[in-house]
Order: sequence, then C-alpha cells, then structure tokens
Amino acid sequence: MSAVARALTLLRRMDDDGAWRLLRADNAPFALALLAEHLGGEERRVDADELAEAIDSDLDELRSYGHELSLNARGYLTNWRTAGLIARRPTEGARGETYELTIDAIAARRFVEARESPQHAATASRMANLSRQLTQLAIDTDPQAARRLERLRAERDRIDSQIEAIRNGEADDALSGPQALERLHELLSQASEVPDDFTRVRAVFEELSSTLRAKILESDATQRAVLDDVFRGVDLIGDSDAGRSFAAFSGLVLDPALGSAFEEDIRQVLGRDFAGDLTPAQRRRLRGLLDELKLRTAEVHDVITVFARGLRRYVQSQDYQRDRVLRTKLLTALAAAHTASRHIRPYAPVGADLELTSIAISSIGAIRLDDPSEYEAAASVTTHEAAQADWAELRALARETEIDFAELTANVNAALEISAQPSVAEVLRTYPATQGVASIVGLLSLAADFGRSDPTTERLTWTRPDGVASSAEVPTHRFTERIP
Repeated sequence: MSAVARALTLLRRMDDDGAWRLLRADNAPFALALLAEHLGGEERRVDADELAEAIDSDLDELRSYGHELSLNARGYLTNWRTAGLIARRPTEGARGETYELTIDAIAARRFVEARESPQHAATASRMANLSRQLTQLAIDTDPQAARRLERLRAERDRIDSQIEAIRNGEADDALSGPQALERLHELLSQASEVPDDFTRVRAVFEELSSTLRAKILESDATQRAVLDDVFRGVDLIGDSDAGRSFAAFSGLVLDPALGSAFEEDIRQVLGRDFAGDLTPAQRRRLRGLLDELKLRTAEVHDVITVFARGLRRYVQSQDYQRDRVLRTKLLTALAAAHTASRHIRPYAPVGADLELTSIAISSIGAIRLDDPSEYEAAASVTTHEAAQADWAELRALARETEIDFAELTANVNAALEISAQPSVAEVLRTYPATQGVASIVGLLSLAADFGRSDPTTERLTWTRPDGVASSAEVPTHRFTERIP
C-alpha cells in the first residue's frame, strides 16, 4: 500500500473507528478516566443505575475543580453508547440493564495506559517466553519426523541434565528476587488483557451472527448454502473458525486436571517471598484468574448458544421471508427516490400526509399518585324508608318518558267515526297533543302504518311543556283504517 493510499485509508478510519473518535474528542480525558474507573477494573459489567450514580458523583467533583461538563451521567452514557464506546445489555434473570466497554473503548484505554506506564519490552522474561514459544513452534511444525525427534531428544536431555544437577546439589539457586518479580509482572500484564480478549471474542461472534443473517437475506435461489446448512441443523457459528478456536480454548479452561494444576501453581507462587511486593489488587487478580476465565468462558458459550438458536429459529420460522420482502420494498423505494431526486427536491411538498407512529411523551411531573382518601365518603349515608307509590305520579312519569299510544289510538279511531279519512292535523284539531311533540311523533308513526301520505303538506301545531305554542310544516298523512 502506497503512502497516499494508506493516508486516505487512515483518514476514512478517523471517522469510522470508535477508538480514534474517543481519543480525538474534546472530553476524551474525562471519558477515558470515568470509563476506565467504573468499567475497566474487576467489574467489567455494571448495572446501569449504579453506574449513572457513580459517574454523577465524579462529575460533581470534577465541576468543583472548574471543568465545564454540561451533561449529567445519563446524558454522557447515552452519547457514549451512540458513539459505540459502551454496550448496553439486559440483566440476566432480572428487569434492568448493564453497561460494559466495547472493543473500541478498550483499544483507546490500552493506548492511554501504554503511554502512562510504558512497558520495558527488552525484559529477560519476555525474551525467554519468546524463545520458548518459537522453539515449540519450530518443533510442532517441522515436516521431517527425524528432525522433530532430534529436537525433542535434545530438549529431553536438557531437562534430564537439570534434574541430575538438582539431585547432586549442583544447580543454581531457584529463581527469586527481581527476576522472579519481573516474570510475575509479565504474567499479570498478560492476565489483565484476558477479560478484554473475551470482549473481542464476543464482538466477533456478534459480527458473525449479523453477517450470517445478512447472507440469508441477500442470497437468492443460486446461493442457498447458508439456508441449506441451517435447515440441515449445521451450527454455522460453532463450526466457524472463531467458534472452533474458542471451543479449543474453553476445553483447556474447563479441563479439571489443568484447572487443579493451575490453581496449585498460583497458590505456590503467591506463597513465595518475592510475591510480597505485589499489591492486594494484583494478588486478587492472580488468585481469581481461573474463576474469571471460567466465568467469561461460560458467558461466551451462552452467547454462542443464543446466536445459534436465534439463527435456526429465524430460518425455520420463515421470518427471513418477511424480511426479504421488506428489504426488497425498501430497496425499490430507495431506487425510486434516487430517480425522483433528479426532478424534485427532497423537501418539496407532495400533497400526501403520512402519520408516523409515536409514543406520547410527557413530563414525569405530570404523574400524580392516587390518593384513596379522595374517594372516601365524608358524610354518613342516609337511609330512606320506602313509601307507598302514588299511581297518578307514576302515570305522569311514564307519560314524560314514553309516548302514550293508547291515547293516540283512541283519538284516531274517534276521528274516523266523524270523518272518512282524517289527516293528522284534523285529529289534532279535535284532540290536541297532550304530550307536546311526542304526540306529534306518535300520530305520524301511526299514520305511516295505518294510512297514506298525500303530495300536499299541512301545518301541525302543539304546545310545549313550558307553554310556548309551536308548529311544523309536514307532508299530509291521512288515516284510512281503524287502529286495532
């Protein structure tokens, strides 16, 4: 890659890489310090409410030194989550959320720590580890069996000579003092990176799960490899390179024999005199290293299981078919919008209103607690004894609420004895509307069933309960037969 190509690549990464954005931010010192303090120690995953409370306390103290920090803890946590520096995950077995650092934040924190406490690269312990790993790699990868046997025999002779020297008392004193402490610090340095490695592994599996889902959506009839594998029950995540590598690692971590030997070695090392120079935090880190490895391994195992089951369920439930249709419609809409953008501006009115779904947001101050005392009856209940009903009052009440069809029927039949086909107005002139407009409605209803209508109109009059005379012009209705 040429210098120009690399410069352009780095320029693009300045905006895409979360670690780089964090280091370039105006409040980078505060963000790095707060994230390292609360999410970079022994507790790598912290409850959201507890984290916000702790950061708010630190922000108040920083403001007392004159620093301008405009947001509260939750505001900064939201910004950091949007920038991809912290990940929010649901709490297992309870309602709540937790925060943890992402790989970008870990990379930025490692860079700052390396600048604050640079490690001495040319240490004897590091060179010894490098030499030992290189020798083992040369033996394991040698295609010639004879040379491999020769190297193994040489290694065996060296070990036998050391055993013999120890038996004869000719060996040098055991490693101690500064050299032993140097190796122990090298070991602690590597151990401190283990939790961050698990975070990277988890991110790899998350990216792998997203990639497989994308392949399922984008594959057509000629590219059904992923779909066919899922339908056959193949664990694409567990069988991936990352999955096989992690399976081999977890096999070593969970091996009972190796675990017992590991814990015994740690116990013996911490019992040496040179280990007295370690801080309490370093001793806790070394003593709890195996437990942390097992815990992190179990978490990643759960992640792999969840992703594998989710991918299988996604395919077997045919949900991917619905997402394919939605993806096709979105791409078609985007293509149409791109074509339309040449002729119409994006903000030009198109004469159509689209109602968006939303949730009504209101202030928490508008919430009012329910007070049961507000519904408590202050006055005592008065008991009224039942009295004898007055028939006249009941009849009057019925006439106010219902049309008296019995009275109207008698009036119409009486009018038919006087005239052959009396109209509603003629009936009212002989028998006025005692119920006001209710009588008018009742007569018109009876005329519709037992009479006919004429093309002419007539005026109907009645008196309202308040004594006001009223009238209305309606089509003429005549009664032609008696009402039974």
